[in-house]
Amino acid sequence: MSIYKRGKVYWYKFMWQGTPVRESAKTGNDKTARKIEAGHRTRLAEGLVGIREKKMVPTFAEFCKERITPYAEPRTAWIWYRAGMRALQKYAPLAGMSLDEIRGEHAAGFASWRLSQEIVPGTINSSLRVLRRILRLAADWGVIEVAPKIQLLAGEARRERVITPEEETAYLAACPSELLRSVATVLFDTGLRPDELHRMQWPEITWPTTGRRGTILVLTGKSPAARRRIPMTPRVHGTLDMRWEAQGKPTQGWVWPAPTKTGHINHSTVKKQHKKALTDSKVAPFVLYSLRHTFLTRLGASGCDVWTLMRIAGHSSIAMSMRYVHPHADTIDRAFAALTGEPAKTIAIPGRHKIGHNRRLGARRVERKITRKVREYRGIVVSAAGLEPATHALKGHCSTN
Repeated sequence: MSIYKRGKVYWYKFMWQGTPVRESAKTGNDKTARKIEAGHRTRLAEGLVGIREKKMVPTFAEFCKERITPYAEPRTAWIWYRAGMRALQKYAPLAGMSLDEIRGEHAAGFASWRLSQEIVPGTINSSLRVLRRILRLAADWGVIEVAPKIQLLAGEARRERVITPEEETAYLAACPSELLRSVATVLFDTGLRPDELHRMQWPEITWPTTGRRGTILVLTGKSPAARRRIPMTPRVHGTLDMRWEAQGKPTQGWVWPAPTKTGHINHSTVKKQHKKALTDSKVAPFVLYSLRHTFLTRLGASGCDVWTLMRIAGHSSIAMSMRYVHPHADTIDRAFAALTGEPAKTIAIPGRHKIGHNRRLGARRVERKITRKVREYRGIVVSAAGLEPATHALKGHCSTN
């Protein structure tokens, strides 16, 4: 008999007349699983049951067309699914393969094929994540028994581009259209994900009142934490107010309407304009998502605590927010200068090790040392009865009467 555990449930596998039989025992008890396997063998020998015909499993391309596309199209991650599926289906050995035959080595073959086309590891890993997600969905839906493990490529570069104020000014001045300038301005000052900005509607905007700032309400996003309310800066308020008046002060509809399938702008709408603005401004290349990194980095440098930053960013954990904050070397120097009480320019001295202790920090250390000694003396000198000295014989045996 051969049983094995998959997750919390035991499975059994054996050969019957040259045909493999593999079934779930649907139990977490190994003894019960062995009994179920023995019972299955007995029923096969008595002819009470037969070998089940292997169910037809679709190919990867068929499954993407028939199941994944209808599932992913209504979701916000549809662009991610679509880009990954297009890249994966261009690899013929994978596209025509049955889902239950796909293994880790086939994913590795796809990765090697993409590397030969000089595609960066980050882009390849994005497609591999889509493949991993599709296979897990197939397992959840009962199309395949278990999803194989997909190994990602090493060397994936993180997006750490932060636009300086000078680059921001040059880029905005070189924007070839008012649409791109408005989109970039709002992204610079709110840190919204581009998808969140694209789906913005007028009912989600609260205009400023006396003593209060206007806000932008984000209803949906990548996770439940994406729902948040972001205050408008004067620049964002001016940009949205101009669009509101230009559209006739509507109360419903998209803030950024466009003749697309969804009715609003998407990643492709300003792609060519963004490329032209980079060329004309002579700013080092960046993607619009880098404006989110720029905003959160500036927010962190302003002294915002990590909990508030996480909430503004719409992240579900501080660890995720840490990936978006990239402090500049000058910011780090100023932080150390504030700690030591010295000018930032004196922090690094060539050929000299400077620890940065000043009189105030030294006094604090002496104070902590004295406090610690007092605690030690209290623990040694004073007995349970409040007498001194406290000997071993008196501890726990003294009467307070």
